[in-house]
Amino acid sequence: MSVLYLHFESPERASRVQKLARSGAHVIVTEPRWPGFFELAKKEKPYAIAIDFSAAPSHALETADYLAKARETRDVAIYLLRVPADRLDAVKKRLPQAPVVSDHELTEKLAVAEKEAERRALEKKEAAAAARKSARARKAAEKASAAGKPAPRPVKKAAEKPRKAAAAKPAKKSSSRPHKKK
Repeated sequence: MSVLYLHFESPERASRVQKLARSGAHVIVTEPRWPGFFELAKKEKPYAIAIDFSAAPSHALETADYLAKARETRDVAIYLLRVPADRLDAVKKRLPQAPVVSDHELTEKLAVAEKEAERRALEKKEAAAAARKSARARKAAEKASAAGKPAPRPVKKAAEKPRKAAAAKPAKKSSSRPHKKK
């Protein structure tokens, strides 16, 4: 599972990424520059996007607004970090579904999401193993019954369509004028 972290290049960016990585999530870092961030989001399909407002709040707001409305990313959880106090009202109005969180809160949320993803992956793996086991048992039973005595297999017949009577369609009439010979 991956998290897309959008933040402009700065000295503190590396330490912030390390804090997020402690949650167990695979953090993909890029700048919120069009179209790079959107192409990366479509390619990686992250389960969460964290947008840092510390460098360019107006640009970050437009980026978050676009990601929240784009068809490919509208179902992804968006978290906003370090939103300036003067922008909070605009952010809450334009992005009511995107919570403003601290680094610590985001790390905790990502850790919970990672545990949930691991649990779902384990369930899927166990279900696939059970399906393979069932298929092998069914195949072994078929072989055993085939070795003992041949069992006729039902043959599915295609549904027959009712044929139209030939008389229902009138035949083409030949022309009554004779052809001229040249």
